[in-house]
Parts: sequence; structure tokens; C-alpha cells
Amino acid sequence: MKKKFKTKIVAVATFMIIFAAVIWFAGTVLNHSTNRKIGDLPPDLQGRNVEFLSASGSMIQGWWIAGQPGKGAIILMHGVRDSRLSLLDRARFLSAAGYAVLLFDFQAHGESIGEQITFGYLESRDAQAAVKFVRENLPQEKIGVIGISLGGAATLLAEPKLEVNAIVLELVYPTIKQAIQNRLHHYLSFVGDALTPLFIMQLQPRTGIAPDDLRPITKIANLTAPKLLIAGAEDKHTLLAESQQMFQAAKEPKELWVVDGAQHQDIHRFAKQEYERRVLSFFAQSLRKPSSLRLAVLYPEP
Repeated sequence: MKKKFKTKIVAVATFMIIFAAVIWFAGTVLNHSTNRKIGDLPPDLQGRNVEFLSASGSMIQGWWIAGQPGKGAIILMHGVRDSRLSLLDRARFLSAAGYAVLLFDFQAHGESIGEQITFGYLESRDAQAAVKFVRENLPQEKIGVIGISLGGAATLLAEPKLEVNAIVLELVYPTIKQAIQNRLHHYLSFVGDALTPLFIMQLQPRTGIAPDDLRPITKIANLTAPKLLIAGAEDKHTLLAESQQMFQAAKEPKELWVVDGAQHQDIHRFAKQEYERRVLSFFAQSLRKPSSLRLAVLYPEP
């Protein structure tokens, strides 16, 4: 009897060790860097390779495309485990409209070296560095941002807040707890719900970042610039109700576009014509400079 009991204890202990190792390994995969060779800007886009130092500790690699003077500049920020390559189609229609465009790889993504993905925490410092780069190159221009998922979280988590004039936020999670739970539930159903606390518990030991440091919904109210929030009606990673909560937390001026049928995916590719129409209209209104007549009225000569 004692031998059978000891055997069961050993079996249970072995199972628990293996289970813990699997969960820890899964966590490692989720936040492991995704560095890879990106290369030069495609020849149909007239620009150049650039790099700039970020307070994240990474030398950020990107592409810079010049625009028409007075039109403004747009910074494109990609999603998690992605790179600036995913932003090329957006860069094409924005460049064709006359905007200067900056595309870059977040730390631990693409060609920007980093030890681990931090789901917007260190990436927010890359976002600040990107704004600084554009300000130094085009000091007189207004700046817009398109932040996709991770890119949107980085935009919102930046401290101090990004000094930009218009912001597009696509499929941005409200809190890291909800982001993890939604993904685990989507793939593992009720088993994922049970595993969620085990993944959240790993965050601080792995990264030194507390879950409360990754709450974009508490930061969005700090932004006074015009905002366009884009949500997928069928998104299982950032639920529609969560995007609506983000919208409610944001200050005016703001807009919400719910894309019918869209999941957590490339919204530009999914609804290309409508995406371009809405985004171009939003930036045209938000980045428009006052006319010389208006300036004369506001600031008459003595």
C-alpha cells in the first residue's frame, strides 16, 4: 500500500513538473524575440534605410520616405511578432497621397535587436524615438500615427505621451490580462480560461513588468489629439466590446469604425478601399494646416 502511494506521489509530482515546464516554455515562445533580415525598401517606394537609438536599448531600424512639404508625416507601427514589411501597402497609399512616412521595426522585431517582446512596454520607448526622429527631420510638419495591435499599445503606453497630431489605433487590447485570456480562450476554450492566471503570473518574473503596467485603456484618456479607433466585429483577440470600452474611455475628438466580418487581421488588406478612404479623410482633417488667411486673423501683424 505504501509503495503504491509513493508511486502515485511520484507520478503526480512528475506530471506537475512537466506541466510547469510546458507552461514556462509556452511563455518563452510568446515573448521571444522575432529578429530577422528585412533588407532594403522596395524600389517602387522612393526612400532610404534609417536607424535611430531608442531608450528601449535598441538601435531601431526603419525606412524613411519623403513627402510633399506641408502635407505632414505618418509613423507606422506594426503588430506583435511582425515587422515593417507588413506596413508596406499602407506606406504606398499614404506616400501616394503626399505624406512623408516612417516605417520601423520595434525592439525584438525584424532588424531591431532586443531580448524579448514586452507587449508595448519597451516598445513605447521605440514609439517615442520614432516621433523624435520625425520631429528632427521635419520640425514644421504635423505628425500622425497608425498603431496596429502592439503598435497601438505602444502608442498609448508611451510616457510622456506622444506629441503627435492624429492617431489611428487598430485592434488594440485594453489590458494585458484581457489580451492573454482572449487568446487562450479562443484556442483552448475553458482550458485556456484555467491557464490564464499561469501565463499572467509569468509576466513579471520574465520581464520585470507588472500586469498593471500594460493597461492601454487607462492611458487613452490622456490623449487630446484626434483619434480613429478601428475594431473587427468578429475579433476574438480584442473583443468588440473591449474596443467599444476603449472608445468610451477616449476623449473627443474621436471616431470608431467597426469593420463587419473582420477578425484580428490586417484591416487594410481586408477592407482596402474603405480603409484608405477613412484613413485619408481622417488625416486630411486632422493634419490640415490653417490657411494663411486664418493665420492672419489669429495673429494679425502689429
